[in-house]
Amino acid sequence: MTEEFLRFSRARGNDLTTPRPEFEFPGLEAGDRWCLCLARWVEAEEADCAPPVVLEATHEAVLRDVEPDLLREHEYDGGDDTAATE
Repeated sequence: MTEEFLRFSRARGNDLTTPRPEFEFPGLEAGDRWCLCLARWVEAEEADCAPPVVLEATHEAVLRDVEPDLLREHEYDGGDDTAATE
């Protein structure tokens, strides 16, 4: 997760930062890893704030809707990606 994406998601009505103990959801912060639905990731990519993608953890069905080169542009490199968006 990046700060930019978390703000984007909250603005779209999906606050991922607030803990929801009733659902055993701790809330997310920049640097956390979280599985996103494809539609939200594409929406964020179109708004230039898509979070990095862990390609090894991405289902191959995503390739029906997203070009491999686009995914590679957003590939998580294992570094600290939180500072770049703050």
